[in-house]
Amino acid sequence: MAKLHFYYSSMNAGKSTTLLQADYNYRERGMETILFTAALDNRAGKGVIKSRIGIQTKAIPFDDTDDLAEIITSKMKTEEIDCVLIDEAQFLKREQVAQLASLVDLKNIPVLAYGLRTDFLGETFEGSQYLLAWADEIREIKAICDCGKKAIMNARKNKKGHIERAGEQIEIGGNERYISLCRKCYFEGISYW
Repeated sequence: MAKLHFYYSSMNAGKSTTLLQADYNYRERGMETILFTAALDNRAGKGVIKSRIGIQTKAIPFDDTDDLAEIITSKMKTEEIDCVLIDEAQFLKREQVAQLASLVDLKNIPVLAYGLRTDFLGETFEGSQYLLAWADEIREIKAICDCGKKAIMNARKNKKGHIERAGEQIEIGGNERYISLCRKCYFEGISYW
C-alpha cells in the first residue's frame, strides 16, 4: 500500500542527500521516479536538487500555482512512475499537499516529501503544516547543534552574525545565512559563527 511520507528536519541535516539516495535505490531496482524541487530555490540552478556533499540530479521545478497531480498523471500516460520525490516540500501549498495525497490514495503511488518543519522564527511553513497533518508516515532526519544537542531550529543570521528575529518567512540561502540550533541555543540567541 502506497503512503505519503514526510521527512523533516532543520537545515543541514541531509534531507536532499536522503532524497537522492532514495531515488537511487528505486532506480537501481529498475523502478521509475519523478522528482520535484521548488522553483524559487535556484542556488544550484533551476530544477536541480543538490546535496551539500556534492551529488545532484535534475528535477521538475514547481511553484505555488502548479497542479502536481496533473503533471504526474500526464507523465503517467507515457511513462511508468513508481515513486514521487519532492525536495523543499515546505514550499508546497495546501492544495498541492492534497494533490499528492490523492495520488497516493487513488493511484497507489508512494510520495516521499522532504522539507523543513519550521522557518527561522519557529513557525511552520504551509506545506510542512499540511504534510505534518496528512502524511501517513512522518520521520525526523536529525541534525546537530554546535553545542552537541539535537538541532531543531533554523536560525537566520544577519551580516554581523546575530540571529534575526523578524523578516519575510521565505529567503533562500545556505550556510552563509542560516544555521541549525537546538531550542536552548536558539532562544538564548547563542550563535557559533
